[in-house]
Amino acid sequence: MRKLLGILLLFSVLGGCKKVEKATAEVESPELEFDYQKMPDKIEFNPEATAIVEEWPEFKDLNSSVDVLYRATNNEDLALAIDDLIEKEKKMANGKYPELFDTFQVKSRQSVMRTFLYKAKASILENQPTTGPIVEALEAYNNMRKQLNIIVNSQLDKKLILDET
Repeated sequence: MRKLLGILLLFSVLGGCKKVEKATAEVESPELEFDYQKMPDKIEFNPEATAIVEEWPEFKDLNSSVDVLYRATNNEDLALAIDDLIEKEKKMANGKYPELFDTFQVKSRQSVMRTFLYKAKASILENQPTTGPIVEALEAYNNMRKQLNIIVNSQLDKKLILDET
């Protein structure tokens, strides 16, 4: 019994003196790249909408900033383009809309675009993947352009619809 107790004590001492190697896992931080090839194409205006938009300076500024976003190839360019887009969108929201486009349909799509721009900016600041939020913001921009085309194409006389006599 004493031999068994001595052997157990010996193994426990030898086991306690064993150096434990800490497992050091290297965290690989893959570079977050912006995949500019996944960006949707810009929807074209019809001629009637183009004539109205050409006289709308706030939208022209926003459109030129979106063109800069389409040319961005890395996250640094993307951050600058997003900041510029947010600034131009604020100017457009506070500016004067053409009478035909001063509707809730256009303003709500602009609000959706603003939301996705802020989501993209947060992704850039938090070093998260940026391709998804940028694609969503550009789709919201395309939806706003599509709505401008729809408004020009289907001009219904509200007085005739709402007139009950």
